[in-house]
This record gives sequence, C-alpha cells and structure tokens, in this order.
Amino acid sequence: MTVRRQLRRQKMFSFFSDLPPCLIGLEACGTAHYWARELEARGHDVRIIPPSYVKPYVRRGKNDAADAEAICEAVSRPNMRFVPVKSEDQQAALMQHKARELLMRQQNMLVNALRSHMAEMGLIAAQGRERLDWIVDVIMEDEDESLPALARASLRPLVAMLQANEAAIYVARTLLWNLR
Repeated sequence: MTVRRQLRRQKMFSFFSDLPPCLIGLEACGTAHYWARELEARGHDVRIIPPSYVKPYVRRGKNDAADAEAICEAVSRPNMRFVPVKSEDQQAALMQHKARELLMRQQNMLVNALRSHMAEMGLIAAQGRERLDWIVDVIMEDEDESLPALARASLRPLVAMLQANEAAIYVARTLLWNLR
C-alpha cells in the first residue's frame, strides 16, 4: 500500500504510530538516522538510501513529491543497497570526531591569521603553532613597542580565541582518548 500524504514534522509520530508496521524508505540526510530509530521503535521496517541511489529514479523536477516517489521506487528494488541505521552512541562518536576536526581547522585559521598580520608589521614567525608563542607574547605585552597599540588591540581577540580553541581541542582530545 502506498500512501500519498503531506505531513508536517509535528504530525509524523501520530501518523506513523497509527499505521500498521510497514516498509519505510528514507533518503540519507542529517536527520535520517534519528527518524529511522524513531520509526523502528514504532514497529516499522526502515531503510535509508543514499541520495545518489535515489537520483536515477527521479522522473521529473526536483521537489518533495518527486523525491518521495523516487524513494518509494528505489526502496522496492531487490538489489538496492542501504545505509545501516546508526545508534545514538555511534552518532555521538562521529560527532566527537567532526567537532575536533572543526576545532583543528579553526586553530589553523587563527594561527595563520596571527602570523600574516604580524608579518605585515615585520614580525615573522615560522610555520606551526609551537613557533607562534613569542608572537603571542608580543601581542599580549603592553610594554613591547614593536607593535602599535591599535594593532595590539585588534589582535588580542584573536589570541583569546586561539587560547580558547586550544583549551577546547584539549578537552576534545581527552574525550577521544577516554573513549578508547
């Protein structure tokens, strides 16, 4: 049985709770694993399909109805491959890695920004975070006259962000280490 009905997020639980157990296809997206767990808890068989596997079944323009039709077609194929539903713990572990990667990218951006701004003032630091400490000291010291006060005031927030970022990376690294 195929149901054609437009649902708002608030009505999802009541709609699927009232349905007898059935096969439900979802296109993999940011919330697919959450919805799959919730629907499985209500007795349904849920299959998550990668978007690239759904695309060949879209017959007309890209919209929600056409996508839903394509997902229905794709989920019924006997040789279709599906994404396994991730548990909350699996998603949390992946989230930890992604958050740490973001923090590391931000650290690199801050280090490069500080190095380049200081280079404009003639203060050159070699690449790498560990070689930047003396520049951080120059920025933070008020008595050092090698840097104009306005430049120092402009760069201090970047130093504060770098220090906060490093503290967050330490926490993330510690959490990852404790998960092993």
